[in-house]
Amino acid sequence: MPSIGVITLELRLDGSHSLKDKRHFVKSLKDRLRSKFNVSVAEIDYQELWQRGLVAVVTVSPDQPHAERILQSVEREAALLLGPLLVDATTEWLS
Repeated sequence: MPSIGVITLELRLDGSHSLKDKRHFVKSLKDRLRSKFNVSVAEIDYQELWQRGLVAVVTVSPDQPHAERILQSVEREAALLLGPLLVDATTEWLS
């Protein structure tokens, strides 16, 4: 049965001094995750705040174990890229 997994990544961008800084940082993260893992990525909240971000990463897979491996890899990659800027990561299953 197909499985849809979503991981939300909460970011705290203390070094960001403008929305332009933040957008550049978030776009770089989104592009990297899209290209490396073939997932859908979108900023879903805090668009008007300079130093916070909430990014959702979604994968659709033929089975849940495969989707779990993808989302775990996404979380590891985000942690490597962001370090302490990654405040929280939450995974949800839609089917």
